[in-house]
Amino acid sequence: MLMGTPLMAQQGEEVLGSDGGVSASVAVLACAAMAVLYVAILYAPTFILRLPPPVSYEAFVIRRFICATISSLLSLIATALILPIRWRMTDVFSAYGMRWDHVWQAFILPLSLTSLMYAGSFVKKILHVLDSHKEHQVEGGAVFMSKIASMGTNVSAWRNYIVAPVTEELVFRACMLPLLLCAGFKTYTAIFLCPIFFSLAHLNHMLEFYIHKDYSLLNASMAVAFQLGYTVVFGSYASFLFVRTGHLISPLVAHMFCNYMGIPAFFSRRRGVIVSLVFLAGLLGFCWLLFPLTSPDLYNYGTQSCKCWHRFCTWNPVGSQ
Repeated sequence: MLMGTPLMAQQGEEVLGSDGGVSASVAVLACAAMAVLYVAILYAPTFILRLPPPVSYEAFVIRRFICATISSLLSLIATALILPIRWRMTDVFSAYGMRWDHVWQAFILPLSLTSLMYAGSFVKKILHVLDSHKEHQVEGGAVFMSKIASMGTNVSAWRNYIVAPVTEELVFRACMLPLLLCAGFKTYTAIFLCPIFFSLAHLNHMLEFYIHKDYSLLNASMAVAFQLGYTVVFGSYASFLFVRTGHLISPLVAHMFCNYMGIPAFFSRRRGVIVSLVFLAGLLGFCWLLFPLTSPDLYNYGTQSCKCWHRFCTWNPVGSQ
C-alpha cells in the first residue's frame, strides 16, 4: 500500500488546486530552470570552466555524460526541497517513481505496448534479413549479435541508449511531473506541458547542426522542427506512462527502446503494402490496449492514501481532466 496524506476526492474526480503545497508559479519556474540547466551545463566546461577542447570524440561525449549527471542530481535535490516530502527515503523515492514493487509489470507491459508501434519496423527488418540471407548468405542473427556486443564499447550507444534516457527521464519526468501535479495542474495539462520543456531542451541541436555539421539555416531549422515535434509526441506518451503507472522504469524502458528503434516504419519501397498494413495493425492494437495495459491496478497495491504526486489514484482518463 502506498502510504501518505490522502488526496481529497469525491465521486472518483481529482481535486485540483494547490493541495500539494506547491504553487503553480514555483512549479513552472522550477521546471523551466531544470530544462535550461540540463542544456546550459553541457557548455559549462568550455564557456565557464574554460577547459581545453576534448582530445577525442569519446572524451567529448564522456564530458557531456558528467555534465548531464550533475544536472540530474541537482534537479533531484531541488525537487525534493520543493515537494512536501517529510524526508523519509520511501517518500523521496516514491515521488520520483523509483520503486521495487511491481517492477516486472512496469518493465514488461509498457515495453510490450510501445513495441506495437514498431510492428511495421519489425516486419521490415525481418524481410531485410531474409533478403540479405538469400542474396549474400549473411547470417542475420550473427550480425545482430555482433552489433549488440559492440555497444559495450561504443560511447554513442551509451549516450543514445543509456545516459540520455536515464538523465532525461529523471529530469523531465521524475522531477517535473511531481512538481506540476502537486501544484494542482490538471493531469492532461501536466502531461502535455512537461514535453514542452523536454522539446525546448533540444533547441541547442539547431546550433550544432548549423555550425558543426554544416547544415544550411533552413535545413537545420527543418531538422530541429521535426525533432521537436517527435519529442513532444514521445514526451507526452512517456509522461502518460509515468502518471498512469507511478513507476519511472515504465517511461525509461520505452525511451531506451524508442531510441534504439528510431522512427516507426510505416512504409517500405520493396514491400510497402505489407509493412504499411502491419504498421496499421500495430497502431490499432496500441490504441486499443493503451489504457488497459497502463491501468494503475496493475502497478500498485492500491489507490488509497496517496500523495499529491500519485495522480493515478484519482485520475479518470475518460473524464475531462
